[in-house]
Amino acid sequence: MPYSTAGISRRSVTRAAAVTGLAALFGLSAAGRARAATHVGARTFDVPVASVALGRSATVRLILPSGFDAQPGRTYPVLYLLHGAHDDYTSWTRETDIESFTAGRDLIVAMPEAGPTGIPTAWRSGADYEAFQVQEVPALLARDYRASGVRAVAGVSTGGYGAMAHAARHPGAFAAAASYSGILDTTAVGVPALVDAIVARENLAPHSLWGSPVLDLLVWHDFNPRARATGLRGTPLYVSSGSGVAGGLGDWLPEALESLLWPSAHRFTDTLALLGIPVTTHYYAGGGHNWAYWKGEFAASWPMLAGALGLPE
Repeated sequence: MPYSTAGISRRSVTRAAAVTGLAALFGLSAAGRARAATHVGARTFDVPVASVALGRSATVRLILPSGFDAQPGRTYPVLYLLHGAHDDYTSWTRETDIESFTAGRDLIVAMPEAGPTGIPTAWRSGADYEAFQVQEVPALLARDYRASGVRAVAGVSTGGYGAMAHAARHPGAFAAAASYSGILDTTAVGVPALVDAIVARENLAPHSLWGSPVLDLLVWHDFNPRARATGLRGTPLYVSSGSGVAGGLGDWLPEALESLLWPSAHRFTDTLALLGIPVTTHYYAGGGHNWAYWKGEFAASWPMLAGALGLPE
């Protein structure tokens, strides 16, 4: 069956428009949806989303502001945090202090599912994690959790890809975007093989993502943050990546993976420079592809994210 990026766009719009109908089919009123949330922390909830884009119910983990219940008329900006490959929506609360860090800050933190590969995109095989994260989750947050239209997005690894791809493919949807060790040029040398390996590790069919990186090169370009970089004009950006050479924390595999992504990140930010699009970068010697580095990079990018969300640092 021919693969068309135009078809993806039409399918995304159709699926997003059908969310309300699917919720009704599930018998969920607004009150029912709120009751369906699972309380997993003082301010943290796992919320099921009846997703047309995915054809199933999927989860977004939310951290609500401390004064959420006390100010029922107030709306809040949203920080989206995206997980990496072979992980899930619990990773940010499991690996970081994001719950305590955001205590007393007037924002909602949303951590949506991206599937086992953590690549939040429209898959050739049918699931559309891009529509889920960019359309369906924001619609639910605006409807049930008083989210304002102000959003920023950040992610690690394949989630870093998602942060930049979402912002580039949907200009103006996000007030800022940050990537920590992200896959920012999907067609750079070695990267298609890495992406295929991520897909294969989850026992998914070869080329079920964007098709063949050779025969479907235009599709790969369409979902490539570097190729869509003009869409980032006017958006505050933060990009960090390590060289992955000896000098990290001693585990050779994360260092090797970080090294593989180093040229991809540079090609992305070099393209931004050629286009005259500002970006804050932190390229550091050594480093590994893991949370030991990403936690510090999130802290370093926070002033930019906070400013875009209208919050004090």
